[in-house]
Amino acid sequence: QVQLVESGGGLVQTGGSLRLSCAASGRTFSRNSMGWFRQAPGKEREFVAAITWDITSTWYADSVKGRFTISRDNAKNTVYLEMSSLKPEDAALYYCAVARVMNIVTSPAVYAYWGQGTQVTVSS
Repeated sequence: QVQLVESGGGLVQTGGSLRLSCAASGRTFSRNSMGWFRQAPGKEREFVAAITWDITSTWYADSVKGRFTISRDNAKNTVYLEMSSLKPEDAALYYCAVARVMNIVTSPAVYAYWGQGTQVTVSS
């Protein structure tokens, strides 16, 4: 059974940093792109960042570009999200997901597996 487990969320002050991790188990995803999404209360789930299976390409939402960095370790079946210069508007439940394809995709509909999420709270 495929399982994605996020960790690393928490409470941080504005301008602070956090590193999220997502460990996948149940199968190897070295041929799938992976991504991070977030959802704040009352809002739709939104794309944050994605990385290709071979780590040659990454893509970011404009709102996080220059502040967040996505990476992955295929040997560990793990994807990371380094977040810095955090703002109150970054507060949300952050989900990692595995896409059905190898290339970068931003639509949640193209992602096959999802974690349960890790909460990020940013105090002003």
